[in-house]
Amino acid sequence: MISTYLIHIAIIIVIFAILAASLNLSLGYTGMINLGHIAFYGIGAYSSAILTIRHDFAFIPAIICGGLIASVFGWFLTVITSRLKGDYFALGTLGFAFVAYAVFLNWTSLTRGPLGIPGIPRPEIFGYVVRSTSDYLTFSLIVAAIVITFLWLLTRSRYGKLLEATRDDAVGLQMLGKNIFRLKYQSMMVAAFCAAIAGSLYGHYISFIDPSTFYLNDIVILLTIAIVGGLASLRGSIAAAIIIILLPEMLRFVNMPPSMIGPMRQILYALLLILILMFRPRGLFGKVDLE
Repeated sequence: MISTYLIHIAIIIVIFAILAASLNLSLGYTGMINLGHIAFYGIGAYSSAILTIRHDFAFIPAIICGGLIASVFGWFLTVITSRLKGDYFALGTLGFAFVAYAVFLNWTSLTRGPLGIPGIPRPEIFGYVVRSTSDYLTFSLIVAAIVITFLWLLTRSRYGKLLEATRDDAVGLQMLGKNIFRLKYQSMMVAAFCAAIAGSLYGHYISFIDPSTFYLNDIVILLTIAIVGGLASLRGSIAAAIIIILLPEMLRFVNMPPSMIGPMRQILYALLLILILMFRPRGLFGKVDLE
């Protein structure tokens, strides 16, 4: 029983590590304060679930299609917020997350609204169905290794240096003839694709999704992971995902009413954020300050 519980926590950590690393690409490396990243997570989960259940897609085509759909929305979000800067851009992306939630909740013919989508099948890879939680952990680790290695290679490349230059001195880079808007929407599209992969992994693991999974609580958790781990640091995203997911789980072993566990988790997130911002403004492994 305990081993199953620990494996479950490990799978959630792996999924959030992918999600946080993808957010770090747009937030940490490109400097886009994207508060709507959780929407791409939900788009990936819903797309993959709908394609596998209603259209008999295999898992791999479904997860790729989910990523491509999220990428299109990533491009769209960059276009509609292209004239916004700083805090206004952050609020615009947060509004996109609320719009996505409203679509998940109200487009009942597609998403079943608050009833959610049950019976999402486990991944089937070349005839092998990933059924047990231990197998799913192994599968998730493989996917995470592929995604994070890709992001690591991307950020270490010359293209990654251009993204960092977009963050640090967009005007100077534009004077050198670089297309800043193209760099931004490409970064957002790649980040959205990777977030959608995390969403697909989550949906096919839990076998049920509903709109509440992709709302404010998960936005808070995701931003906490990004800030605690540090901007422009993929290893920080991984380390912070482990800390932030494990820390509230300790409350399960504290004798308190169940109604208090949820609020106590939020207090822990807030306290950890305050301490990090006070004593390590760049997070655990961050390379730049959060402006």
